[in-house]
Amino acid sequence: MKLATVSVKEKEFVVIINGEQMVSIETINQTEGKEWRTDLFGLIQENHLSELNRWYRSEGEHKLSSFPIVGPDDIQYVAPYKSPGKILGVGMNYVEKAIELSGQLPQEEPVIFMKPNSSLIGPDEFIKLPPQSSEVTAEAELSIIIGKTCKDVAEEDAIDVVAGFTTSLDVTAKDIHAKNPRYMQRAKSFDTFFSFGPYFITPDEFPVLKDISVETVLNGEGCHQNIVENMMYQPWWIVSFFSQIMTLNAGDIIMTGTPGSAVIRDGDIVECRIPGFKPLYNPVSKFKAK
Repeated sequence: MKLATVSVKEKEFVVIINGEQMVSIETINQTEGKEWRTDLFGLIQENHLSELNRWYRSEGEHKLSSFPIVGPDDIQYVAPYKSPGKILGVGMNYVEKAIELSGQLPQEEPVIFMKPNSSLIGPDEFIKLPPQSSEVTAEAELSIIIGKTCKDVAEEDAIDVVAGFTTSLDVTAKDIHAKNPRYMQRAKSFDTFFSFGPYFITPDEFPVLKDISVETVLNGEGCHQNIVENMMYQPWWIVSFFSQIMTLNAGDIIMTGTPGSAVIRDGDIVECRIPGFKPLYNPVSKFKAK
């Protein structure tokens, strides 16, 4: 099942993407007599997403073709939700990228980091280049959305705690990080340095995760591309790993690593492209002090 959060006349709500059509959860509630949350964060947190997906798989997919639709000309895609509990990341996860950056594969455990909620933006919003940095990079990544509170999850059980996947862009002040690896947290924490959306897709749409392709695109030209099979740490392993460090909560986001980064400058447009998802676009501008 594919979902997105859209804005129509400044009202935000969730739609199901059904082929070329979009149907709001509000319309489904009215037509089917349901009381599902109409925001994605609420759908995930209150476990309405599981109920909605069961309905969609059993009967809803066929029914939606006769429901009133949201006109594509009327909508603007926005961030799936605004305030996740945690935004977590894994660095240097593709074999080729790790060797390129360090000359060797990392030992036993991945490089990890966190981003603040203040770094979060959605599709088509501007990535703002901070004055403290002269070299900023953006990286396309497949991100995991946690579906329920969990701790110490076994790798084989990780799929049971995942709500879905989305496209994302991880932005880094590369020159700051290059001064000292211990500056990584600062380099990744500036406002607008994390974007995700527009599509959110449930795991049942991806029976074979290893074939998912992730591509960083700059100004319409592909820069780096790779497939999940070439990750050193696979998605279900990553969920298990983080859950053994900290409690994961519904709505937490985990970036799984990038096939490669692109240096971004004022006026650029950077994208994350993953087949099955609508591409995530973000324009780039210089930071302007208020």
